[in-house]
Amino acid sequence: MRLPKLTRTLALGAALACAAHPAIAEVNVPLGFAGDPASTAWSGAKQGLAEAQIQGDFLGQTYTLTPRLTEVSAIIAAVPPAALKALALAHPGVPVLNVSRTEDALRSDCQPNLLHVIPSDQMRADAQAQWQKAHPGSGAEARAWHPNFEKYAASQLNHRYAEATGKAMDDAAWAGWAAVKLVSDMVAREETTDASKLLEALRARLAFDGQKGQDLSFRDNGQLRQPLLLVETNKIVGEAPVRGVADAENLDSLGPVACARAH
Repeated sequence: MRLPKLTRTLALGAALACAAHPAIAEVNVPLGFAGDPASTAWSGAKQGLAEAQIQGDFLGQTYTLTPRLTEVSAIIAAVPPAALKALALAHPGVPVLNVSRTEDALRSDCQPNLLHVIPSDQMRADAQAQWQKAHPGSGAEARAWHPNFEKYAASQLNHRYAEATGKAMDDAAWAGWAAVKLVSDMVAREETTDASKLLEALRARLAFDGQKGQDLSFRDNGQLRQPLLLVETNKIVGEAPVRGVADAENLDSLGPVACARAH
């Protein structure tokens, strides 16, 4: 039987990883989820889990995603700001990946283990300001994702998600998917499920393909660097950083980079 294209691609990558690291032992990779199981963040995380497990099957890794938040390698969180900060404080040394809250204050607080996959309000505002400078009068809105995005294999991701859930992939769904996938990529690369080691690696060495055309990494303030889409009347009209206004490769032109205070 011929494997689906995604399965073949991930299987090839896993096979190459196995050849390079033949001594990888079978391990469990427990991931916690805090949030509403009816949310698109949850369904996106479940999509990420399914894709992580395809690779995990070849690397001896078994991924789980449950509401249990103790003894986990990472926590995917889609909860209100106060609960998000409390969650990070209650689990020091464990990566807590925010997939739903956009408030800038959460980034400027710079809790060491709190990482933000969803773009911040300021990132969106900067993207929209760049677009307005190039296209005066446009009412485009900056988004993390759009179900009609096609480049960089985004169309395949949108199709997989829609096929699995019957829904269109929105910003929170993309962030949930990305959170699980970037953790699973780091587990495979670092050959560890230890939360504190993964946190250090995610902060220092992440280069994640989020189907956005550039390597994504975390800033000092915990925000994931990423391009944004400009959407007007539900159509994608451009991408930010906006070429001609900013360096299209400079993801740090969107939103602040540093912490507001030392941490």
